[in-house]
Amino acid sequence: MPKLFGEFFDVLPYVRDSLEIIFSPTAHCVRKRWSINRISAQFIADYFSAFLPIDENETDGDRRIEEAKSSVIYLSNELLENAMKFHFLESNMKVKFAIYILENSSNESSEITITLHTTNSLSIEAQEKFQIFLVNLLACDPEELYVSQVEQTLEQEDTESSGLGYLTMINDYSAKLGWKFETVSVRPQILTVTTMVQIKV
Repeated sequence: MPKLFGEFFDVLPYVRDSLEIIFSPTAHCVRKRWSINRISAQFIADYFSAFLPIDENETDGDRRIEEAKSSVIYLSNELLENAMKFHFLESNMKVKFAIYILENSSNESSEITITLHTTNSLSIEAQEKFQIFLVNLLACDPEELYVSQVEQTLEQEDTESSGLGYLTMINDYSAKLGWKFETVSVRPQILTVTTMVQIKV
């Protein structure tokens, strides 16, 4: 059975539009992930901006578009970085990314809700370590944990699993995060994690 953490929803209400991208990671691709992820995040933000409900007479429409795109770029880039960084290459699975643009449930607000999803495989060891981090993340004050993690990364050389990206999403973008862990194959054992980030823009 899948194991859920945080605010994860299998069924999204009122999906207005979506974009799904599949990556085929290789060791070579993963080494170049920083530039690839940034380019992908920029494309995702450009695509998304076409669906922002901006009135022609809205005086701060351009500013709102740029702020929304900036948020989507940051969140998409962080999610892709994590998915590529911790992807278990030996699984021969693909990394999946999706953005879902939801209908506005209130006519009184011009805000819309988007959800970003990444799915990647991971090793048993990585899954166990990640789930321990998530239990801590969901039980602590995110601002206090952020300060603690920054202090830890200054003291340690290995900062790969600091979780600062997730904490920044929560603290700076008011994002709601959720995770779903699944076993997709027993022999050989292949595990996946789907990360879901929900924000209003």
